[in-house]
Amino acid sequence: MGQVAWKALFLSLFDYKTEKYVIAKNKKVGVLYRVVQLSILAYLVGWVFVVKKGYQDTDTSLQSSVITKLKGVAFTNTSELGERIWDVADYVIPPQGESVFFVMTNLIVTPNQRQATCAEVGRTEPLDPQTPAKPGVRTDRGHFWSNKERKDERQSASIPDALCDKDTDCLEGEAVVAGNGVKTGRCLKDRGSTRGTCEILAWCPVEKRSKPKKPLLGSAENFTVYIKNSIRFPKFKFSKMNVLATNNESYLKSCRYSQEHPYCPIFVLGNIVRWAGGNFQEMASEGGVIGIQIEWNCDLDKAPSECNPHYSFSRLDNKSAETSISSGYNFRFAKYYRDAQGVDYRTLIKAYGIRFDVMVNGKAGKFNIIPTIINISSGLALMGAGAFFCDLVLLYLIKKSNFYRGKKYEEVKSNSRKSLSSPTLNGNQSPEQLDGL
Repeated sequence: MGQVAWKALFLSLFDYKTEKYVIAKNKKVGVLYRVVQLSILAYLVGWVFVVKKGYQDTDTSLQSSVITKLKGVAFTNTSELGERIWDVADYVIPPQGESVFFVMTNLIVTPNQRQATCAEVGRTEPLDPQTPAKPGVRTDRGHFWSNKERKDERQSASIPDALCDKDTDCLEGEAVVAGNGVKTGRCLKDRGSTRGTCEILAWCPVEKRSKPKKPLLGSAENFTVYIKNSIRFPKFKFSKMNVLATNNESYLKSCRYSQEHPYCPIFVLGNIVRWAGGNFQEMASEGGVIGIQIEWNCDLDKAPSECNPHYSFSRLDNKSAETSISSGYNFRFAKYYRDAQGVDYRTLIKAYGIRFDVMVNGKAGKFNIIPTIINISSGLALMGAGAFFCDLVLLYLIKKSNFYRGKKYEEVKSNSRKSLSSPTLNGNQSPEQLDGL
């Protein structure tokens, strides 16, 4: 039995299969076949060629350059800085005009910091409880304790690593975790208090913690930013800018971006934040991050004037966590000076503000015969898949599928003139055979 099976398998290797076309007079399957064909044709023409432009070669390797320039002036009057005018050199960081720029809208200023020893937090008494010092008098280790400093220290938030009960809790030379300096080995206490704070070697007085309730530079809402974007698609050697090509020098000085002026890339900061779904004054207090998206989708089969930039704006930081301790955006920087005695001192600034990220992407397309042929061939292959699907329905899913299988598949041997599967060799059936199919 096994030898017979192996012999049959071996002989089947030399069989040849050829197609046999059978016209099935079945309206349901015929309608299904035409629906499948029309669906594939609609997909090929509508989606592949019209929507996706499958006849084009594309270039997504966009080369882009972004230059930004801000303009605006603000006025503040604070106890630390007095009356002051702020211009772009003061509130724009970095000043080079890159694709990512920061606009300072609020700040905490700690002036006249010098390297000395002072309490980390919470001091309301002189540094050395055994040798009281009057306000305005320099204590040991070079610390100068003033009335104003006492008030600032009372407002300081508690730093757990700086709390102590005795001197041994303040290991000398150890940095204070989340603090401002290095421990000196002394535990400073208020009179009558059992707990104190470690003395540190740092820039003293330590940074203030009280932030203005209203943003000092809230008027930055009316500042403007000029965003110049140059792009190039290297495959097609096509270049363009988002600035109107004009010889009118006053155009950029008077225009603002709008639907009527799409090639005037001068934006009001308040409008950008509003388009991103935020409120400028709320963001100005704690800070935040705004994304400016420039999209270039160019059909190079059309005129170059049809290749236009499209702008969109979004808030990138977590705006739903405005009450969280991690909300907002801020950082610190200092301005250094030297007095007449040659001693360095500085003004520490904790800057809150809005960071703007300018992101550019896009693609260009142009007619090319190769993708056109590939997509047409794919469509023809899908037509064949449609015929295969209808064959499955005809031969296996309808009631008389056995009858159609007998007409479609026929085994013919060289020593026989008659079909082994059907007495009708030409595939034609009588009305009686087709009745009810």
